[in-house]
Amino acid sequence: MTASSGSVVTTGGQTNNQGGTLNRGGNATGGAVITGGTSSQGGAATGGSIAAGGTSSQGGAATGGSIAAGGMGKSGNISGGSSTTGGVASAGASATPGCIGSGWKLVWSDEFNGASGSAVDATNWANDLGNGSNGWGNSELEYYTNSTNNAALDGNGNLAITAQKEAIGGLAYTSARLKTQGLHAWQYGRIEGRMKIPVGQGIWPAFWMLGNDIATNSWPACGELDIMENIGKEPNIIHASLHGPGYSGGSPLTAQTTLAAAVGLAFHVFAVEWDATSVRWYVDNTLYSTKTTADVPSGGTWVYTHPFFIILNVAVGGTWPGSPDTTTVFPQQLLVDYVRVCQK
Repeated sequence: MTASSGSVVTTGGQTNNQGGTLNRGGNATGGAVITGGTSSQGGAATGGSIAAGGTSSQGGAATGGSIAAGGMGKSGNISGGSSTTGGVASAGASATPGCIGSGWKLVWSDEFNGASGSAVDATNWANDLGNGSNGWGNSELEYYTNSTNNAALDGNGNLAITAQKEAIGGLAYTSARLKTQGLHAWQYGRIEGRMKIPVGQGIWPAFWMLGNDIATNSWPACGELDIMENIGKEPNIIHASLHGPGYSGGSPLTAQTTLAAAVGLAFHVFAVEWDATSVRWYVDNTLYSTKTTADVPSGGTWVYTHPFFIILNVAVGGTWPGSPDTTTVFPQQLLVDYVRVCQK
C-alpha cells in the first residue's frame, strides 16, 4: 500500500512477530503553559504547571511537566488541557485532543482512557509475542506476552507496559511490545507521546516506528525511525536514531540529549516531525536533533518516504543496555498518557 504526503493508511487485521530491530532512539515536544488559568477540580494536576497567577480552587497542587496545547484534560492529570490565557482548565474536562504546535490536524490518537486492568484497544494495537530471533536481534532477555499483567490501562488515563521478573519460555523476564502494524500506518506528520519511562540497569523503553513494508522489505531496508529510547545506565539521556540501508545497527544516524534530571522522574512529551526530506526530534517541545537526506552516508538510502507504523515496548537486557543486576528493581513500568499523530 502507498500513501501520498500527509495521508493516512489504515488496514485491517493483525500481524504478529514480524520484523526485528537493533538499536532505537528519539524524542519530542513539550506543552503549552496555562497563564492565569484556574484548575477547578481538586486533587493534583500532575500533568501541568500553572505558571502565572494560576489558582487551584480546591487546593490541588500543580506539579511537574507542562500542559500540552490542544490536548485532553484527564481527571487528576491535566495532561493535555488547551492553552489559554485567563481561562479555566478543569481536571476531567475533555477538549478535542491534538498535537502540540500550530498548523497540525489530529488524524489519530489513543488517550488510554478506561477501567483499571482493561486491555488496550485491539483496533489500535497488536502484540508482538515471544523473544523473536536472538532476542529481537539485540540479545534481549524478555518474553513478550499479550497478558494484561504486562500491558493494561491503569484507570488513570495511562497505558502501563510492565516488565516483570517472571519466568516464561525459558526466559527470566516478561514484558509487552505493542504495535499498530496491520491496523494503522502513516506517511509524514508529527508523532508524539506523553510518557513516564521506567528506570534501572538493563531496562530499555522505546517509542519508535518501522516501515510498513517490513514483511516484504526486510530491516533495515524498510527503515526504522526511533522517537525515544533510554537505557537504564544512562538515566538522564534520550536517544534518537534512524536506521536504513548503509546506516543501521551500531552505526545509525543518531543523536542524544541530556536532561537536567533523570528522565524517569517525570512525564515528558517525546515527538518527531517528519516529512519527505527530514526528521526533527523534540523533547518537551525543545528541538534537539534534525536529520535530512544530506546526512545519509555515501552508498546509503533515505527510506522515509512511505508509511510507517508505531511501536511501544519495554525491553529487558540486550547488547546495548546490558543485563539487569542486583540494583534493578522489578516490576518496572512505562506509563503512556497518550500517543497522537497529526498532519498538515
